[in-house]
Amino acid sequence: MKAKIMPPTYFMALLLLSVAFHFIFPIFKLVSSPYNYIGILFIAFGIVLNLWADSLFKKKQTTVKPHEMPNSLIDYGPFKISRHPMYLGMLSIIFGAAFFLGSISSLVFSILFVIIAESLFIPMEEKNLEKRFGKRYAGYKRRVRRWI
Repeated sequence: MKAKIMPPTYFMALLLLSVAFHFIFPIFKLVSSPYNYIGILFIAFGIVLNLWADSLFKKKQTTVKPHEMPNSLIDYGPFKISRHPMYLGMLSIIFGAAFFLGSISSLVFSILFVIIAESLFIPMEEKNLEKRFGKRYAGYKRRVRRWI
């Protein structure tokens, strides 16, 4: 069986690259102290959002793996405002770190994360959800935005 790279792997790699690029290629500083500390709020929000969403996956005993077929549709909690709160949480953490660091070079990795999620994971997840839950998921998809 071919190993599949999971979203947290991309998240961690991009977060580390964001920090590394800030120090290696410190392009124009956008945010300076003390305003850069707002980035900590984005990081905290992302951590809380991920933990909350993950706890609901565990409570419903369904998979968080995008390539696996889910056995439950979660449409409450953070899933009431975002179809993909875990990706939103990861994005918030990467963006928060970039905001805290303040340079353009670190901000680029937030954009890369969105591109990766939108191309590698979200279409596969939504296809599986449509296949498993049909009209119920279609209704949820009409009511709730993909990100926010």
